[in-house]
Amino acid sequence: MRRVLRRVGGALFLLFTAAVVATALGSVNIPLAHVLGILAARLPGLGELIEPGWSPAHEVIVLRVRLPRVLLALVVGGGLSVAGVLFQGSLRNPLADPYVIGVSAGASLGAAVGLLLVIPRGIVGYGFLPLFAFAGAVLATLAVSRLGQRRGRLEPTSLLLAGVALGAFLTAVVSLLMVLRIENLQDVYLWLMGSLSGRTWSHVSMAAPYVFLGLALALWLAKDLNVYLLGEEAAHSLGIDVQRVQRLVLLIGSLMAAACVAVSGVIGFVGLMVPHALRLIVGAEHRRLVFHSLWAGAVFLLLADTLARTVFSPLEIPVGIITAFVGGPFFIYLLKRGSDFHG
Repeated sequence: MRRVLRRVGGALFLLFTAAVVATALGSVNIPLAHVLGILAARLPGLGELIEPGWSPAHEVIVLRVRLPRVLLALVVGGGLSVAGVLFQGSLRNPLADPYVIGVSAGASLGAAVGLLLVIPRGIVGYGFLPLFAFAGAVLATLAVSRLGQRRGRLEPTSLLLAGVALGAFLTAVVSLLMVLRIENLQDVYLWLMGSLSGRTWSHVSMAAPYVFLGLALALWLAKDLNVYLLGEEAAHSLGIDVQRVQRLVLLIGSLMAAACVAVSGVIGFVGLMVPHALRLIVGAEHRRLVFHSLWAGAVFLLLADTLARTVFSPLEIPVGIITAFVGGPFFIYLLKRGSDFHG
C-alpha cells in the first residue's frame, strides 16, 4: 500500500510540475512564481492571503488560455495511451492503437457528422459530440474486427491492413463532408490535423468524464486481460469468457478514443508508442501498465503540444504533426521487429 501511494504521489507531482512549466511557456513567457501564485490565489482560503504581483493580462493568459489547454493535453494524452493499452491487450498485438486500426478515423467521422449535420452551433448540444464520435468509433471497431478475422479468430496482420484501409476511407468521407459544408471547413480541418489550439474549459469538461470512466473500467478489467495474455485456451480453462472480455475492452477503448477525438481531433501514435515502451519497462501486468500509461501518455502529449506552440512561436503547429514525426519511425521500428505480441 505504501508503495502504491508513493507511485501515485510521484505521478501527481510529475504531472503538476509538467503542467506548471507548460503553462509558463509560450509566445509570452510567464515566470513560474507568477503561475504558481495565480493558481494558489484561486484556492479557497488562500486568495485573501496572496498579494498579486502579476499583471491582469498574465492572469487571463494562465487561467483562460493556457491552463485549459494544458489540462486537456493531459486528459487526451492519458486517454489515448490507456486506450492503446486496451487495444493492444485485447488484440494481443503491439501495433494496435486507436489511430492505426482506424478507430480514431471512425470517431472523427462521427464527430464531423454530429457537428456538420446534426448539432446546432453555439448551444449545449456540443456536450453530445463525444456520443457521435463514440458511435463512429464503435462502428469502425466492429468493421475492423470483422475484416480482421480469419476462421473466426482475429489475425494481427489482417487487422492492421483492414485498419489502415478503413482509416483512409473514413478520412476521405470526412473530407467529402468538408467540401459539402464548406462553412465549417476550419472546424473539421483541425480535427484531421489534430490540434489543441483554442480549447477552453468546456472541452476539458466534455472529455474528462468519459476518459476517467474508461480508466475505471480498464482497471476493473485488468485482471481478465492479464489472464488473456496466457492465451485463449488458457483463459477459457480459467473461466474467462474471452469473447465477452474482447468486446468490453474494445468498447471501452473506443469510448476513450472517441472522447479524445471529439475535442482534439485525430492525434496519432500516442496509444501506440507509450504503452509499448512502458511494457518493456514495467512489464505486462495490466493494472500497473494502465496506471503508468495514464501519466506517461499525459506528459508525452503535453510535451508535444508545448513544442507545437513554442518552437516556431508565434506560429503554432498542430500537435498531430509532432506526434506523427515521432510515431511514424516508431511504427516502422515495430514493423521491422515483427508484430508478434509477447506480453
